[in-house]
Amino acid sequence: MIGRIDFTVGRVIVGALAVLLSTELAAQSIGFKQSLAQYIVSDRNIAEFYRARDYRSFWTGPAAQDRARLEALITAFADADMHGLPKARFNAETMIAKIRAADSQSALGQLEAELTTAFLDYARAVQSGLLIPSEVDEEIVRKVRYSKPLELLQGLEAGDAQAFFKSLPPQSRQYMGLIKEKLRLERQVASGDWGQPVRADSLKPEAQGAQVVRLRDRLVAMGYLSRSYSTLYDAELTAAVARFQANHGLAVTGTANKLTLEQVNVAASKRLASVLVALERERWFNQPLGERHISVNLTDFKAKIVDSDKVTFETNSVVGAAEDDRRSPEFSDTMEYMVVNPSWYVPRSIVVGEYLPMLQEDAASVDYLELRDDLGNVVGREGLDFNSFDEQSFPFGMRQPPSPGNALGLVKFMFPNRYNIYLHDTPAKTLFGREVRAFSHGCIRLADPFDFAYALLAAQSDNPKALFQKALDTGEEVQIDIVRRIPVHIIYRTALARPEGGLEFRPDVYGRDAKIWQALQRQGVVMGEITG
Repeated sequence: MIGRIDFTVGRVIVGALAVLLSTELAAQSIGFKQSLAQYIVSDRNIAEFYRARDYRSFWTGPAAQDRARLEALITAFADADMHGLPKARFNAETMIAKIRAADSQSALGQLEAELTTAFLDYARAVQSGLLIPSEVDEEIVRKVRYSKPLELLQGLEAGDAQAFFKSLPPQSRQYMGLIKEKLRLERQVASGDWGQPVRADSLKPEAQGAQVVRLRDRLVAMGYLSRSYSTLYDAELTAAVARFQANHGLAVTGTANKLTLEQVNVAASKRLASVLVALERERWFNQPLGERHISVNLTDFKAKIVDSDKVTFETNSVVGAAEDDRRSPEFSDTMEYMVVNPSWYVPRSIVVGEYLPMLQEDAASVDYLELRDDLGNVVGREGLDFNSFDEQSFPFGMRQPPSPGNALGLVKFMFPNRYNIYLHDTPAKTLFGREVRAFSHGCIRLADPFDFAYALLAAQSDNPKALFQKALDTGEEVQIDIVRRIPVHIIYRTALARPEGGLEFRPDVYGRDAKIWQALQRQGVVMGEITG
């Protein structure tokens, strides 16, 4: 746990409470138990916990364990905003004030119940997030792991209090890095942003003048450049711009084009909001990723194979377009097999939304697609009046047989899921040269699918290329099972902490992070204030 505030006062209050309880009030425990039972009766989990311990105190008693738990809770609340949690909701001063005011058995029973409720509220928030993902955006279908209230209470009861609280937030390097960078950005916001924005459409090497100075000043403030009095767009500035571009998913040219300057001009407060959203997303994702796993960051337009926290393979990707029915969802599943020379079974939404209107204009159109009935039989187009059908009544499915021109290319990677999302090859290679690559119907297209397949198969074959090519040469659909199934995580991160320090940022291509930030603000999350 990262502490910024010295809560000596809290420790004094805890000690004073222990003294108080060890005398007159401790002897009158019946009143305390009655009050406690009254205040927890509506919560089945809390009531069960206290019944099992005969309504003995957990926080407010004179025992050393009680004092340790209470002190740890106060400290956790003092540090809550470090995690991007609401200050008003998790407020150590308010808690101390309630402790001070507990001057009767009834008040102590109520305080005991409130402390338990506050603990469970905090534990869920810091461990699994403040928000329910699908309630913010229905396309964030990630399953969040929630600890049961009894498990949390029993876990705290069984171990060291401080250690238990430290174990609640994500332990990933990403989460810890984001917290560190959050502090840095808070200081930057407090000091007045990055400096004056650059007022230019573009700037090129050898340019001079006030706007070059502004570009230089902002990059200095961001940590990409050492301070200089130069007004020239020199080699040093070119290298700094290139580093900035690399960290923002832009084409690395060293020239500050319009898109680069737009990102340079993003305010520090907006970057801080992205980090606060990223912290919440990490809490939703507070689970083992797998020693070997596949990560697809939708905002980064890349698919990666990760082994023991190191990226061992990376390729560009194309993700779902930003239209309502084409955005790629966020979820995790397990890759089970790949299909070489796949057929494309056209999703119903595409059949009736795109191809049926084409068939109604020209029955001979899209002749590379087969019509199929409910039994899978190929149906000839002769004699069919496509204008007699609508989206609801069209009775056929459509299939594109294996071919180099197949919409799925020559290989697809399957992790069967209810969303019909998978990774695949594509004949449309030109799209991989774009900086923003959101063009698909939802599935993830890979720039280097063959190399991706080789990297996956290397874990189960001494000659993965030969294994793959043998299947490819058949020209027929061939399924190759993944012997050791691999977790696949489709994520959405606009702010990423770099292992070596610093941050990378990506565009909010679907506007999801904007929704999350609005929801966090409604929960009381605010930009952190720097004190001391």
